[in-house]
Amino acid sequence: MISGFLICNAIAEERPDHFKGKAADTLQQAVANFTEYNQKLKDLLAAELTPQSMAEIHQLTYTIEVALEKIHSETAKLKDTLEQVHIASERMDMATAKRSGDAYIEAAQTLVK
Repeated sequence: MISGFLICNAIAEERPDHFKGKAADTLQQAVANFTEYNQKLKDLLAAELTPQSMAEIHQLTYTIEVALEKIHSETAKLKDTLEQVHIASERMDMATAKRSGDAYIEAAQTLVK
């Protein structure tokens, strides 16, 4: 057990420098970055892996992680907005259903484009 811990620590200490991922300030930007960088990852994985391609993979995963974090936070908000629509439909609150429904559809369409 202790030797496994020591090995994990040694590997962690050998990890390369970290990079800053490409910013994703909006859901739209996060989805665009996610799409673009997943394609880059797919292309790299389709070829024979080399030390250079591994370095590229390492670097681009930061942008994918940033995009996923933004998508996760925005979809949590999206879930809350949909719940507002759901409750409004139960209460026949047409104004809230319209307002929240429009906001939900606008954000949801970003995910399925």
